[in-house]
Amino acid sequence: MKETSKTTAGLPKLSSNKIWMMSLGFLGVQMAFTLQSSQMSRIFQTLGADPNNLGWFFILPPLAGLIVQPIIGSLSDRTWAPRLGGRRLPYLILGTVVAAIVMLLLPNSGSLGFGYASMAALVFGAITVAFLDLSSNVAMQPFKMMVGDMVNDDQKSYAYGIQSFLLNTGAVIAAIFPFLLTLFGVANTASKGVIPNSVIWSFYIGAAILVVSTIITIARVREYDPVTYAQYHGIDESANKSGGNWLALLKKAPKVFWLVALVQFFCWMAFQYLWTYSTGAMAANVWHTTNASSAGYQAAGNWYGILSAVQSVAAVVWSYVLAKVPNNRHKLGYALSLLLGAIGFFSIFFIHSQSALVVSFILVGMAWAAMNTYPLTMVTNALSGEHMGTYLGLFNGSICLPQIVASLLSFALYPLFGNSQANMFIFAGIVLAIGAGAVSLIKETYKN
Repeated sequence: MKETSKTTAGLPKLSSNKIWMMSLGFLGVQMAFTLQSSQMSRIFQTLGADPNNLGWFFILPPLAGLIVQPIIGSLSDRTWAPRLGGRRLPYLILGTVVAAIVMLLLPNSGSLGFGYASMAALVFGAITVAFLDLSSNVAMQPFKMMVGDMVNDDQKSYAYGIQSFLLNTGAVIAAIFPFLLTLFGVANTASKGVIPNSVIWSFYIGAAILVVSTIITIARVREYDPVTYAQYHGIDESANKSGGNWLALLKKAPKVFWLVALVQFFCWMAFQYLWTYSTGAMAANVWHTTNASSAGYQAAGNWYGILSAVQSVAAVVWSYVLAKVPNNRHKLGYALSLLLGAIGFFSIFFIHSQSALVVSFILVGMAWAAMNTYPLTMVTNALSGEHMGTYLGLFNGSICLPQIVASLLSFALYPLFGNSQANMFIFAGIVLAIGAGAVSLIKETYKN
């Protein structure tokens, strides 16, 4: 397959190897996100956080992403640093370095002498989580932007499919780390208020894989220079040097941008509750404990890691199914996947069997696959090459804003649902079902 042949969209057809290398670092970045999402609730409750206050610790990461992502997109649109790889790669380097450092610090929040349930330990944990999410987003966004920059419309579904595969592969590896390390004899419990070594070493290994996979991408990918980029996208070379006002761009955003963002709002609200309350819900329903220092609670934390891996494997398999769905059936695949995920959310409330939860997370994985396959394809197909990074940074608000809203709502919803972490999955299932219904509003755009 020659990389010089043109498509009707103007961009050249890329080799499969180049598309894979363009996205390989996504593997390590997603490991950072998965360790954060699957272990954060466990970490904070181990440090002594009240379950009713968990929402505070989950607000900072999306708030940071809401502000930083458009900034990174806007800056990278106007960046050209050939010695550092081009337009997006310099920000990938920055995000990776910071994320790796924070991954070494975060799991040690309980080992720094602050004391159980001390404000210092919880604040340190909250700040490091915010920096981890911020830096991981800085590292992840360039991968999404490079596909928009360099991949033609015919290959975009394939390229984002590869990213979905790497995302879920990284999620599987990261999610099962604590469980596997425990099997190999690494301690899964610790003194009160201290994070177990199984979690600490999971973050250490994840940081190493993040650095290595990112180095490979940086070494193998060279972005288009400004002249070539403008030529391939059919725009003026100066188009990305000015006119990047966020409000002005949002006013000109295609309708698909807003409709997909609406669906995203409901999806990411639901998943915020999954990450916040899964460990506590399973500890109460299956292990019959709410004591975060107990062996049963820590076992629930490990099992949630396994179920996160199940979710990711299901997402990989379902992504292959979705890849076979023709363009004129994308909405059906999207809506059906989200509806199945909603059923999975509801079932977490009802199920009290450790093994039966596998079915719940298979259904959740189907929704996760659709959330990582359709939105970016639909949005980037409707955009020109002008301010691609800024638009994708702004679109990231459809991920961050619902997480913030969900965290704020939790302060009222958690008491309303009887101070039960399991009960929160009733609301999460309703929200995801609404998202499935909102898919019907989308009208896709395809450039010829």
